[in-house]
Amino acid sequence: MPATSRRAHIGALDGLRGLAVAAVLLFHAGHLGGGFLGVDLFFVLSGFLITGLLLDELGRHGRLGLAAFWARRARRLLPALTLMVVATLLLAWAFARPDMLRSALQDAPWVAAQSVNWHYIGEQIGYWDASGTRLFAHLWSIGVEWQFYLAWPLIVAVAGRGPGGQRRVALVAVAGALVSLLLMIKLGAAVDTTRAYEGSDTRAFSLLLGAAAAAPARNVVARLPRPATDVICVLLLCGLGASWVVTAGEKAPGLFQGGMFAHSLGSAVLIALLSHVPDGRMGRVIGSAAPRRLGELSYSLYLWHWPIYLLLPRPAPGPGSWAWNWAWTIAAIGLSLLAAVVSKTAVEDPVRLRAGWATGRRGWAALAVTAVTALGLWAAIPRPVPGAGTVDLSRLDQ
Repeated sequence: MPATSRRAHIGALDGLRGLAVAAVLLFHAGHLGGGFLGVDLFFVLSGFLITGLLLDELGRHGRLGLAAFWARRARRLLPALTLMVVATLLLAWAFARPDMLRSALQDAPWVAAQSVNWHYIGEQIGYWDASGTRLFAHLWSIGVEWQFYLAWPLIVAVAGRGPGGQRRVALVAVAGALVSLLLMIKLGAAVDTTRAYEGSDTRAFSLLLGAAAAAPARNVVARLPRPATDVICVLLLCGLGASWVVTAGEKAPGLFQGGMFAHSLGSAVLIALLSHVPDGRMGRVIGSAAPRRLGELSYSLYLWHWPIYLLLPRPAPGPGSWAWNWAWTIAAIGLSLLAAVVSKTAVEDPVRLRAGWATGRRGWAALAVTAVTALGLWAAIPRPVPGAGTVDLSRLDQ
C-alpha cells in the first residue's frame, strides 16, 4: 500500500510495509490465519505518514493546500489501480468463469468511485464467504484509505491551525479512534462481520491511531533511551508476528471486541519508535534490503495479487496436496511480483516522478485517453447471462 511523506524514505517503515504485504499474501494463499491483520498495519502506516505530511505542511505554510494534496494522492494511486482494473477485466473476459466476470463488471464502477467497501456492505456480500468469487474484493481497503484521505485533511486543516495544533490533532485522532472502536464492538457481534470489517467508520481507528502517533507522540518517544527503544521494538514486532500466527481467521475470540484495536495500537507505537530511531538495531533489521524492496512494491503487489490468485487454477485436494499448494503459492506470488514490478516501472514511477508523457498537456491527454479506454472496455465486454456455465439439474434425468 502507498505512502507519501518525507518519512517514506525511512527504510524501516518500508520494511514494515514489506512484512505487512507478505502476511496478506500468505493469508490469501491459505497459509497464515491471521495474515489479514497486515491490512491493519497498512492502515496505521498510512495514517502516520499522511498526518505527518499534513502537519509538516501546516508548520511550514500555516495552511494546507488541499487541492494539491488530493491531486498528489490521485497521481500516486490511480494510475496503477486503473491499469490493474483494466487488465483484470480483460483477463476475466478471457479466462474467468461467467459468474466471476459478471461480478467484476458489477463491482468496477464502485471501484472507480472508491467506495467498493460500501457496495459490498450494502449488497450484503460477505467478505469471509464470498470474496473468492469477486476479483476486486481486496479493494475494500483501498476504498477505506481513499475515504480517509478525503475527510482527514479537512479535519487537520481546522484542528491543526495555530498554537497547539498538533496536540489538538492528536486529541481528535484519539477520540475518533475510541468512537470507531465502540462501533466495531457493537457491529462486530453480528453473525456476518463484514460490516465491522469493511466499514470506513469501524476501521478508522487504525488510521487514526497512526495519525495520533505522528503528532505529539514523537516528543514522548524522543525521551526514551536508545537501548530501551530497541527492546520495545523487538517486543512489539514479536507480538505483531505472533498475532498473525495464532489468530485463526475472523472467528478468533475478541478480534472485533478490542483485539484488532490492540494490534493497531501496537503497530502505531512500533512505527513511532522506528521513525524516531531508524538506525537502531531493529530499524536496521526491518529496513534491510529484502523487506524494504518488498515494501516499495507493496501497493502494486497488493493490487495484483488477488486477481492473480483467483484466475490461476488451484490444485485439487488429494494426496500430496500440501506440496502442490505450496508450489501454487510460489507460482502465484511470483506472478504477482512480476506484475507489480511491471506496474511500478511502467506506470507508477513515471507518473509519480513526472515523466515527460505524464506532465502538462500530454499528461492530461494520457489521463483522458485512459479514462475513455477504461469506460469503453467496461461497456463493451458482454455481460454473462445469469446462470451461464452452470448445470440445469432438472434436465439431468432427461
